[in-house]
Amino acid sequence: MIGVVYLGNNTQTEERLKYIPGRQVQMTRNYKDAATACESHVQNEHFIVFYEKSVRTEDITAITYLRKNCKNIYLILLTNKLSSEERTTYQQCGINDTLNASASVTELNKKIQFISDRESILFDDQVSKKRILRFKIPFWKRLFDIVFSLLAIIFLSPIFILTAIAIKIESSGPILFKSKRVGTNYTVFDFLKFRSMFVDSEQRLKEVSKDNNQYAEKDEQDKEENKTTITAPLGDEAEMEMMDLGLESEMMISDDEVMLVGDDFIVAESDFNKKKEEEINNAFVKIENDPRVTKVGRFIRKYSIDELPQLFNILKGDMSIVGNRPLPLYEAEKLTADSNIDRFMAPAGLTGLWQVEERGKGGAMSAEERKQLDITYGQTYNFALDMKIIFRTLTSFIQKENV
Repeated sequence: MIGVVYLGNNTQTEERLKYIPGRQVQMTRNYKDAATACESHVQNEHFIVFYEKSVRTEDITAITYLRKNCKNIYLILLTNKLSSEERTTYQQCGINDTLNASASVTELNKKIQFISDRESILFDDQVSKKRILRFKIPFWKRLFDIVFSLLAIIFLSPIFILTAIAIKIESSGPILFKSKRVGTNYTVFDFLKFRSMFVDSEQRLKEVSKDNNQYAEKDEQDKEENKTTITAPLGDEAEMEMMDLGLESEMMISDDEVMLVGDDFIVAESDFNKKKEEEINNAFVKIENDPRVTKVGRFIRKYSIDELPQLFNILKGDMSIVGNRPLPLYEAEKLTADSNIDRFMAPAGLTGLWQVEERGKGGAMSAEERKQLDITYGQTYNFALDMKIIFRTLTSFIQKENV
């Protein structure tokens, strides 16, 4: 079993770590004690070290010391927020992972279990030097992407020109729309499309998605059943705090249920986790009959012309011809649970398995079905499957539904 060590002086974190089921967490206050705690008399024993972020210079000294003296550790930085500069600094000195400093007992336990399940990979000498698992696109796939995208750009150049003119005539604003998307290995890049909406479309997303989200749960009875059960009065602020998952609580063990106890509420852990799962399941946003779309936009969407600029993303290496669709930041941030990680350990693509399957179903596909198809593709893709998906895309690119 992997050992667990805490290094820091946050009493709230210490209290939560005490309730990790089936594990004895060693509490330390300085890095030399933590290094001693990670000394093992058992061959190949490994340790997870939760390190509470403090003053940067002191953190660098401590982390560097631990890395030099402990070869068998997986370092997790407990922090609320990191700037880009801080993230780079902490990664360079040896941090493997980060976790919110106010993570609940459940989240802490899930992180420990995730690492334990992958012990043979995460603590392998070669992988440990890289300190992160990354997907690398095969040579055959990258070569195909370059040749295919280059020929397609040349062949489709008249359509590029005509589309650009039509967009400019109908409405003011840029011809191309750039948005930040999350692709392979959670890499963020500028995703290119022909603009099909009015220029204020992103600001209006929350307003129109409330009633028209194709993936959202619409059955009121199901919503009622999935509501978190509260066994003590809740004020508005307390409820919002719980829903934001910023829960700092004690745990009370009953005979048949674990209860999370806050200042203003008591909630069953199973109900709390159900709410979290519901948020993840509704991560995707897809709008039916979107009023933000221009007339030209409806035409180029129907024939998938709006996607053509992504050929430049493919040529650059941000994406592949076939893969899992890169997600907007607000969708990707909800898919960080263990069960969804494999989706991002695969190529990001212009078209993919779920797109052709969705069209086969007339556009009727749940968010969970989509996620499972993404994971399936990442685990099984090969040249023959890619050719099959490309063929199905080319023969069924006219979308029947108005989405």
